[in-house]
Amino acid sequence: MKDRRRKKRRVRKRDWSVNDLDAENRQPRRFRGLDVGLGTEAEDIDERFEAIQPNGVVVSPYGVLAFVEFDGQERLCRVAERLCVGGTSILAPGDRVRVDAQQDDLCVSAVQHRQSKLSRPATKGQREQVIAVNVDHILCVVAVAQPRFKVGVLDRFLIAADIGHIRPIVVVNKTDLAEEAPREFDVYRDLNLPIIFTSCETGEGIDRLRTLLENSVSVLAGQSGVGKTSLINCLHPDIALETREVSDYNEKGRHTTTVSRLYHLAGGIDIIDTPGIRQLGVWDVTKEEVALYFPDIAALGEHCRFRDCSHTHEPGCAVQDAVETGALPAVRYKSYCRIRDSLDSKSPWA
Repeated sequence: MKDRRRKKRRVRKRDWSVNDLDAENRQPRRFRGLDVGLGTEAEDIDERFEAIQPNGVVVSPYGVLAFVEFDGQERLCRVAERLCVGGTSILAPGDRVRVDAQQDDLCVSAVQHRQSKLSRPATKGQREQVIAVNVDHILCVVAVAQPRFKVGVLDRFLIAADIGHIRPIVVVNKTDLAEEAPREFDVYRDLNLPIIFTSCETGEGIDRLRTLLENSVSVLAGQSGVGKTSLINCLHPDIALETREVSDYNEKGRHTTTVSRLYHLAGGIDIIDTPGIRQLGVWDVTKEEVALYFPDIAALGEHCRFRDCSHTHEPGCAVQDAVETGALPAVRYKSYCRIRDSLDSKSPWA
């Protein structure tokens, strides 16, 4: 009887050269980064930044490569080995770098000290993932609906902004989908945070947002589907970036932006678009420090019986009393407790 099993097609593999720009990216993950170290033996990343005269700006990192604005053009450059860890460079959009050019070979050889950064814990929370650097504002984009507003996500972005020395602006998008904003936003008005209500359908708030962002560098941050990329299209219609609808099944956004990238818009607006984040961990914060990033809770905490009150179970806690009387919204307190508890668990995204 004839064997009917299909034979595997023989495909000739390309003879990759070790001199290819992205040769290291094709190595098995278990072999990557063995020359530079992956743990505490690696050189402290902070020591790799220098006081230099930069001649380029990172648009988007790509493994051991990076797209860099250099000499008036966006160019793909190699990244020096000392600026890489585990097969990935330490660069982020907005980094100011020095590019060495030898004919067609461009190499990022140094990176300037950062003035600000937006970061979060990477996978398993064992290291820092830097999303954007050298930015003046973080646009914390939320939606009144589709997807539904989550207080905890916004609070985590505000903590990340405070840690990274970035001025936050809360952008409440998709106002055309509801007659009024959820009451949870009242908390943030009382904190004197700048809040802009926008709609990419009606144009509400776009001109005010454009005025705030002129001649500055900003980063867009928020859940998938809140309309971050749509806001860029509204600010600069000629750019025409791809967008996708929110899922009707679970009201979660579909990832359209897959990498962080710097864009230049009219009016001197530099803006970094980032992939949608469904969960945001808090980096470099202990559970005892969480209250310091909630100004209203920190102010109430000064009246607690115990100076080291955690505001979770102690008697004589002014914060818990404020929740019971309604002076502090319960949703705000729950967000504080959940973030604090997440720092006790194995997952910083709990």
